[in-house]
Amino acid sequence: MDREKERIIAKLKANGCRITKQRMELLDIILENRCSSCKEIFYRASRQDESIGIATVYRMVNALEEIGVVSRRIVYEPEETER
Repeated sequence: MDREKERIIAKLKANGCRITKQRMELLDIILENRCSSCKEIFYRASRQDESIGIATVYRMVNALEEIGVVSRRIVYEPEETER
């Protein structure tokens, strides 16, 4: 998963996204869990870091969707990529 995480971080940076501690925490949650909503991601994240707001979660999910890493069709999960 570390290689996948590094690839996603590189894509985010190339898309102009700053990589903050909170975004790293959210990325870890998304990669490690099948989350069915932004609220579920927020719930998991807020247990780890109370300073993470729901708006941060939505912005991160939007950024990941823009670069083609997640899909909001049914469940937030990493997209399969060609290797």
